[in-house]
Amino acid sequence: MTQPRVLVTGAGGFIGHHLVSYLKQQGYWVRGIDIKRPEFSDSDADEFELLDLRRWDNCLQATRAVDEVYALAADMGGMGFISAHHAEILRNNALINIHTLEAARANGVGRYFYTSSACVYPEYRQTEANVIPLKEEDAYPAQPQDAYGWEKLVIERLCLHYREDYGLETRIVRFHNIFGPQGTWEGGREKAPAAMCRKVAMAKFTGNPEIEVWGDGEQTRSFCYIDDCVTGIYKLMRSDYAEPLNLGQDRLVTINELADMVASIAGVRIEKRHVPGPQGVRGRNSDNSRLRQVLGWEPQITLEEGLARTYAWIEAQVRGRLELGAQPMPVQFPILRTCP
Repeated sequence: MTQPRVLVTGAGGFIGHHLVSYLKQQGYWVRGIDIKRPEFSDSDADEFELLDLRRWDNCLQATRAVDEVYALAADMGGMGFISAHHAEILRNNALINIHTLEAARANGVGRYFYTSSACVYPEYRQTEANVIPLKEEDAYPAQPQDAYGWEKLVIERLCLHYREDYGLETRIVRFHNIFGPQGTWEGGREKAPAAMCRKVAMAKFTGNPEIEVWGDGEQTRSFCYIDDCVTGIYKLMRSDYAEPLNLGQDRLVTINELADMVASIAGVRIEKRHVPGPQGVRGRNSDNSRLRQVLGWEPQITLEEGLARTYAWIEAQVRGRLELGAQPMPVQFPILRTCP
């Protein structure tokens, strides 16, 4: 039997790096593509090429001689980054995804996985902290909060049309706040769990219990651990379900609660100092009804367990940085709305 060949774009990033390792464990031959190599450990990919996928010729090269594409490449980050780079994000991601999808079609790829985001959901459905969980059909009438969400929604539609018009089997997932080890933890592109782990680790090592929380900390989210994420990706890719599907936990917590969980894991007392900063929508949670129906599965790893694994890894990163006499990179961003 011929070994199936797959491409993972964004293989130097957090989710893409983990996905490459998972697919290798499933017996696939994997090509990884990114503009950078993974930051914290070597890739398990059989081939790893440094290519800028905003360029059409690079997309043709990336998608050559593969059976399937997992399209994870994106210019994105946490709340601060997304709020301050609307034009850059929309331009770069539109070029990456339009070129990669068309190159996959031109090269005869059989199946294409597109990673969308909960950022596609309308702002008007996310104005309260105790938000009603978002169902897939709630994306319309459309009103994403930021450029990142608009681009994701447009490419979802493009994937559906490529399936209808060209017979390319597309699968679409909407991530809800994926976190875990080996992800960005400083500098502005990190997500809330990583940022909170870094702040608590710094409080532990410096003896200063004060940590900054953007806004009043009562904004709510659900958070999904990376191992569940890559399992869900694979299950959806192997399914025959072609419509967009939520992938995340459905447990709603406030950012204040998230901070307290991390502090408890670290065994330290913290004092929250609430400061102005990008907060995103007031509340967001995933409705996993369709996920359970379609895949017969849902994320299994608890928030506490995932945070414990993530905190241990980030604490080690912070310790190493401090032992070298350096401080984690500061984060300064305009106070704008954003989609985390």
